[in-house]
Amino acid sequence: MTAGDARAAIRAGTIAAPTERLAPEHVQANLVVVAREYAAELADLCARNPVPCPVVEQLAPGAFEPRCAAGADLRTDLGRYRVWRDGVLAEQPRDVRALWSQDLVAFLIGCSFTFDHALAAAGLVPRHYALGRNVPMYRTRVPLAPAGRLRGPMVVSMRPYQLRDIERVRAVTRPYRVGHGEPVAWGDPEALGIDDLLRPDYGDPPVLESGDVPVFWGCGVTPQSVIVASNVPFAITHEPGHMFVTDLIHRDLGAG
Repeated sequence: MTAGDARAAIRAGTIAAPTERLAPEHVQANLVVVAREYAAELADLCARNPVPCPVVEQLAPGAFEPRCAAGADLRTDLGRYRVWRDGVLAEQPRDVRALWSQDLVAFLIGCSFTFDHALAAAGLVPRHYALGRNVPMYRTRVPLAPAGRLRGPMVVSMRPYQLRDIERVRAVTRPYRVGHGEPVAWGDPEALGIDDLLRPDYGDPPVLESGDVPVFWGCGVTPQSVIVASNVPFAITHEPGHMFVTDLIHRDLGAG
């Protein structure tokens, strides 16, 4: 399946599941849309926090066809959306054409799905990937560097590995900076402020085995925690795990 095929199937509603396995050679991205008055601050927040919030593309006000996917439509080509009002999740529509305006600025933020295929190819298959589940994601108590009115905690995704494999996992994921790069932490989840590993804030609960060590990466769902913490008046995001599939190829962005 090509990236264009994946977007067309999502737009038609024939694919409604998380996008993890779609067009695996292609970069996937999180969506964040804010009013123009917040766009500069969101861009600044991403620049100050590049690990959880690597920017793949920032569109012009009102634009919905990104340069990274000619012919695509950010209003329809993600499987599920979230609409936020005053920092509260208000709607979860199938598409957001009726809500779009020339005042909105869309950002595409890197996603850790970008390196999962590389882990699998290296014989380090992520457990959620093997089981066809959504990756578990957690709000931490690690504060982001704020930007203007925007602030909040970092969100991380987690993949369990045996201790002997962690250095290889770090080496495989390190080049994928547009997809958060190497892990930010591993071991004790409480050090990040995660109280219960089996109760993620987003995604599916992890399936853990004896000897597993939780390994954590920055996560592009982080801007959703910022929307909540900052009481942003209006924003549109994707449903975690339901990403935008770009035409970009991993190797073109410097990942081997």
